[in-house]
Amino acid sequence: MSEALRAFEAQRSRLQRIAYRMLGTRRDAEDVVQEAWLRFSRVDLSEVREPEAFLVRTVTRLAIDALRAAKVRRADYVGQWLPEPVVGPAAPAPDEMVALGEELSLAFLLLLERLTPHERAVFLLRQGFDLAFAEIAEVVGKSEAACRQLDRRARLKLKGAPPTEAAGDEAHARLLASFLAAARDGDLAGLTRLLAADAVAQNDGGGVVTAALRPIVGADKVARMMIGLARRDPGTTLEWRSVNGRPGVLFTLGGRPFAVLAIDVEAERIRRVFLLVNPEKLERVATA
Repeated sequence: MSEALRAFEAQRSRLQRIAYRMLGTRRDAEDVVQEAWLRFSRVDLSEVREPEAFLVRTVTRLAIDALRAAKVRRADYVGQWLPEPVVGPAAPAPDEMVALGEELSLAFLLLLERLTPHERAVFLLRQGFDLAFAEIAEVVGKSEAACRQLDRRARLKLKGAPPTEAAGDEAHARLLASFLAAARDGDLAGLTRLLAADAVAQNDGGGVVTAALRPIVGADKVARMMIGLARRDPGTTLEWRSVNGRPGVLFTLGGRPFAVLAIDVEAERIRRVFLLVNPEKLERVATA
């Protein structure tokens, strides 16, 4: 293994997290990291003082450009765009649990869509990776004062947002299990009790498969949607999985990924339901 490849592999996991948090899709994140490797492989390492800083800077700037292009595409997306989930095993090994736990929830990734590419980069590097503003300025190619301003703007845009998670994993899993059981049994009253009054369900079919084109708002409407879905596809198999580090569910049909379900919890109620059925976003989900 070459010196350049060793240096790159030592940072790959971190680079992948930066790119994924910036872009919200694994496919785009992988493309950015691969392009960063190609650029890094062509430089003279004797002229690179800090390979880690070089790679973080390259990935972040590539991700900023990629996010600009992605925002244009997402404006024309059919239906509701949701981040691509990171789906892991139900009971990962301890080292895998740490990595999965570092992923941002689908709810928070969706909130980050409010930010401009530079705001998102500065916010994530500051809040998620604890970089100093002087370091961030070097990464994004702006002054330290400008980065402080971008961080303030980002936090103001996110300030009014509802909390994205307030339950521990066990409480989260119990609530999700009760939710699924009530949907399976057609228990409308039971489902409604588990949901916040202003609960929202978002479905991402990407125009490829049938899914609600707009958010479904209100506990009663969300509950009826879930009962309808449970009755529509009786041949699906349910598997408990980790979805972006929190308990979630993978549905398979004929041995293939069919849907991923995740929830966001607030005050012991389900506030948001995310259902991803776009097959393009399920390609990387393993069924074994």
